[in-house]
Amino acid sequence: MGMPADERLGLDIKRTEQALIAAKQAAIRPAGLTVPQYAALFALAGNPGMSGAALARACLVTPQAMTVVLKNLEERGFIERSPHPWHRNVLETLLTEAGRAALEAADERAVVVERAIAAEFSAEERKILRDLLARCGEAIARAAREL
Repeated sequence: MGMPADERLGLDIKRTEQALIAAKQAAIRPAGLTVPQYAALFALAGNPGMSGAALARACLVTPQAMTVVLKNLEERGFIERSPHPWHRNVLETLLTEAGRAALEAADERAVVVERAIAAEFSAEERKILRDLLARCGEAIARAAREL
């Protein structure tokens, strides 16, 4: 083996990510949303009119995955999509009242998870953690380019 198991951080990062996703899914399930749907509604609440491609980037999913998410949200009446006034090839996406209500119900519970995480760290520790995670991301990107 090229690196001892106790020096490898990937598994720890993955475990933490999976715990976060599972907790968020349990939190938002009563609102009838999945984590990707919640993420899309959350992004739209702060950025009305985003395109599907911009939403995919904001939610860290592929454009193909976002297409499925948006189709489901539109079918449920949570979003409306219409051609952009100046760029007819781009569909603007907006929350409906039903979508806003679903987001508020989900976020009321999801924020409990976020507050629990934040409560474990001081403001300075949260900044340090963000910096460390950013460095991890940069290291991963560098390694991927070298493969």
